[in-house]
Amino acid sequence: MRNKRVLVAMSGGVDSSVAAALLKEQGFEVIGITMDIYALPKQDCGDSRSCCGRGAIADANRVAAQLKIPHYVINLRKSFQRWVVDDFCKEYAMGRTPNPCIRCNQYIKFDVLWNRAKKMGAEYLATGHHANIFFDEASGRVHLKKGKDPQKDQSYFLYTMTQDQLARTMMPIGQLTKREVRKKAKELGLAVYQRPESQEICFIPNDDYTSFLEQKIPDVFQPGPIVDTEDHVLGHHTGILHFTIGQRRGLGIAAPHPLYVLDIHPDSHKIVVGRNKDLYKTRLVVSQLNLIHNSDISDPTTVAAKIRYKHKEARALLIPIDKNKARLEFDSPQRAVTPGQSAVFYDKDLVWGGGIIERTET
Repeated sequence: MRNKRVLVAMSGGVDSSVAAALLKEQGFEVIGITMDIYALPKQDCGDSRSCCGRGAIADANRVAAQLKIPHYVINLRKSFQRWVVDDFCKEYAMGRTPNPCIRCNQYIKFDVLWNRAKKMGAEYLATGHHANIFFDEASGRVHLKKGKDPQKDQSYFLYTMTQDQLARTMMPIGQLTKREVRKKAKELGLAVYQRPESQEICFIPNDDYTSFLEQKIPDVFQPGPIVDTEDHVLGHHTGILHFTIGQRRGLGIAAPHPLYVLDIHPDSHKIVVGRNKDLYKTRLVVSQLNLIHNSDISDPTTVAAKIRYKHKEARALLIPIDKNKARLEFDSPQRAVTPGQSAVFYDKDLVWGGGIIERTET
């Protein structure tokens, strides 16, 4: 493995910086590359150090200089706009709530970027994800496993990876906690060891979804009724893009009890609201199914499933519908199942796979 060329996706953050440092220590020929994927307006960006902030490239270049490795910046704005931003807008226009970080991994980091890595003679692509990849000789498959730090584990965002992508990817910090990563960065004298993490979507200025979508898809902001589960009109709204499943604030309705968004109907511009208890569902259907642990499933299988990143795993039965779809039946009802989000399946620390939530079923 030593002396093989590895392209490291460097965001300028501490995780990818330490990933590059560890690989160099192990004897790999390391090349750093930073993706120029989106340019926020200058007044919105300021000194932002997010993965597409104006300071990210400078931080990554500074770290590469300290590590004495080559560093390049690659313009992937067109690909990012097509596969991530445009999809984000389309999904919201359909009344769904997408996860753009999953799309970025699927179509940008492990597809477009890897193709560039091959052109540069790299045998592997490395990232700073908190997750682990290993080859299982018994099954002959490459597996994805949770990162060591349960608070920072990012395996949820990686379930779309294929066997080919996993086989050519390295995640050097998967066996470290975040504290250990920062400690290593400090020992190396890397200036980014205290750099704060971005908690926002990189292309949304100030995390203001509504303003962003109003600029991108203004035609979707059409008024409509807010109704209860019996279709009684309780009020009106100025656009479905103001809402997501489970939302309570901003409804503008006076009621004797709290109301929550239960459903969104983009065709009729209707928002359905109800009580908190109405948010709990036990069955859902996922599409765009990708399986990592096995090539397919023919029989119902018990898994632990997450319906969004911060959601607690819950026991469920994974039932195949066809090659691309499956049904999840949870032992206990899950709150605010949201179309457009991803459901990811686990067996303890192993990622079985996942899919996009299409709908709930009663």
